[in-house]
Amino acid sequence: MRISVLSETDPNEGRVAATPETVKKLKGLGADVVVQKGAGIRSGILDADYEAAGATIEGTASKIAAKSDVILAVRRPTVAQIDGANVGAAVISIMDPYGNEAELAKIAGTKTSAFAMELMPRITRAQVMDVLSSQANLAGYRAVIDASAEYGRAFPMMMTAAGTVPAARVFIMGVGVAGLQAIATARRLGAIVTATDVRPATKEQVESLGAKFIAVEDDEFKQAETSGGYAKEMSKEYQAKQAELVASHIAKQDVVITTALIPGRPAPKLVTKAMVESMKPGSVLIDLAVERGGNVELAKAGEVVIHNGVKIVGHLNVAGRLAASASALYAKNLIAFLETLIDKEKKTLAINWDDELVKATGLTRDGAVVHDQFKGGSSAKPTAKPAAEKPAADKPAAKPAAAKSTATKTAAAKPAAAKTPAAPRKPAAPKSAPKPKDA
Repeated sequence: MRISVLSETDPNEGRVAATPETVKKLKGLGADVVVQKGAGIRSGILDADYEAAGATIEGTASKIAAKSDVILAVRRPTVAQIDGANVGAAVISIMDPYGNEAELAKIAGTKTSAFAMELMPRITRAQVMDVLSSQANLAGYRAVIDASAEYGRAFPMMMTAAGTVPAARVFIMGVGVAGLQAIATARRLGAIVTATDVRPATKEQVESLGAKFIAVEDDEFKQAETSGGYAKEMSKEYQAKQAELVASHIAKQDVVITTALIPGRPAPKLVTKAMVESMKPGSVLIDLAVERGGNVELAKAGEVVIHNGVKIVGHLNVAGRLAASASALYAKNLIAFLETLIDKEKKTLAINWDDELVKATGLTRDGAVVHDQFKGGSSAKPTAKPAAEKPAADKPAAKPAAAKSTATKTAAAKPAAAKTPAAPRKPAAPKSAPKPKDA
């Protein structure tokens, strides 16, 4: 069994689909592992590190997939990248299938079996394979670090002989995995943190991390969650009340981080131009959904826009800005899934197409697109969920307001020691030693 690890071609992608640690595990499964030359450089992994773990380095891109049984990548590979793979070979990556049905059809034409890791079902068995959670967790952390770098003042309150520096006020819109980690990180840095989400269940999660929950808590809000744990589409009346509350709250904030992302749809607009203009000069907005159009009206993908003295940060691939950590987690997600596709006795690829994980993630098989949502060149409208994430199989993901998860009420909480979150996949509570959580 030959397993090939591709080098990413996107200049904004620094992650890699395998680490020396996971290469050793793949070797333990009886596989010959081939890594494309330079694949791990941007994650701080040298070719020599892979070779020491037992992998072979292939320098010719056109040969990397030759006779492969399994191909691992971060982003959806091109047909050229998987050319020469065995018929029925498993191609596993973050496939980004929504709106890319034509590309899926091309992959199907290679007669390989493509699997989308981001479609992994939210069940207990699959938690270790949940790439949305592992990557969103890092994105939430990095969003706060980026905000602190752009913000021209200190986050914690400081009392000095020369005077007092007030604590920064940070507002998190959307309490999914990214939002929870953003809350925990901002609290660790000493900020006064508030957060909003339309799902009532998130209130306890927010408060457990030492932040204040902001919401229009009317009767509709109390029933704003589906049986699957996602937020329902709110009425126009509720959205109007919420928008008014959000607007008044944002005007008092120093940093706003938005995390609303709906698979297959443009990101909902949560922060209008008028809201941006109500903020103080020097304030910062971090838009984690900018790659899908953005939650902030003036955000531009890959740019830092300054409007009336307010910085609107639109970094691409925020999890990938922590490439080494993101790669380590992603590679473990991959191997956990791959182990379910391998016959450990025969040491061969043995896909069980009746397995619920395979049914949920499988996109192509035997030359055809087989996933129900992507057959026939048009994808079904997916269920809304917050920015690449949902905390855990047994804990619903959070979702920001407006078309997703945004709930508010004004105020600033006094910095208080955060408590440990209850959910298994939430970020760890802020303590002296930072220890995040999950998605």
